[in-house]
Amino acid sequence: MEIAIIAHDGKKVDMVQFLNKNKKILQQERIQLISTGTTGGKAESIGLKVTKMLSGPLGGDAQIAGRVAEGKTKMVLFFKDPLSSHAHEADINMLLRVCDVHNIPIATNEATAQLLLNAIAQQS
Repeated sequence: MEIAIIAHDGKKVDMVQFLNKNKKILQQERIQLISTGTTGGKAESIGLKVTKMLSGPLGGDAQIAGRVAEGKTKMVLFFKDPLSSHAHEADINMLLRVCDVHNIPIATNEATAQLLLNAIAQQS
């Protein structure tokens, strides 16, 4: 199962803490992680294997949306920073829309992301 991880700059620390807390689930052999560039580097720094796309503002969000549309990515964990504006807002909205169109679960905060990973853990 391919899971995308993305975090805005103001949420990267929260994402790393979340990933570290859920490392056992995320390191299962059946899970492959993809991410936008900088978030992927942060995930690698705690020992997770990640396939990195471009940075979000440089097209990484769009690359992940493409993988969702192709049926490759089955879940998106996107820690959005609702208190900051983002120059690539159109790409972010497109990713959210593509997930909705293709019925792919997307968590935009830690509480929802935890629920999704707990569901995966129960399937093991």
